[in-house]
Amino acid sequence: MNTTILHKSVLGIAGLAFAGGVFAGPVTEAHATPVDAKAVAVVQADKPGVDKGKLIPHGVQGKQSRIDLGSEQTENVKAIIAATKKSGMDERAAVVAIATALQESKLENLGHLGERNDHDSQGLFQQRPSSGWGTVEQITDPEYSTMAFLKGLKQVDGWKDMPLTKAAQTVQVSAYPDHYAQWEKQAADLVAKHWNN
Repeated sequence: MNTTILHKSVLGIAGLAFAGGVFAGPVTEAHATPVDAKAVAVVQADKPGVDKGKLIPHGVQGKQSRIDLGSEQTENVKAIIAATKKSGMDERAAVVAIATALQESKLENLGHLGERNDHDSQGLFQQRPSSGWGTVEQITDPEYSTMAFLKGLKQVDGWKDMPLTKAAQTVQVSAYPDHYAQWEKQAADLVAKHWNN
């Protein structure tokens, strides 16, 4: 091969590599440590992060609880977030909804529990058909039950300025009104993780 053509080809490839590096950004370390590809988190530039100040604007109240979530529970988190967006409400509303569902059902879409059932409560939010929340089929649909909860939340004057447990209790009318507070940190973490997915 002609050495001039070879020299031009090498310079052309080097130029492309340099231009690619300039446009892609500087390399900060020449000898990177190998990383397990499964452990790398990818942040996309078109997905801005959630303002964490909006998630817990009043601080948490009391000791916080946390549970490990299975795949079904995680899907229910995503369904609550999707329904919150569909309703036109913000990340704080999703935090209130998820904390409520954590307290009521541990994010499990519960059917009738027989003798252990609280009256006719079912679904993520333990809503009752006899109290006008909808049919059994409706309240065990994560989107419907979330939209029903959020409709109730929208009707609470000043809910954004209330502690989470008071806002949730005003909608749910629970016998244990302070129990929602313990889930605020985990609910906020879940919204921060899944809101922009």
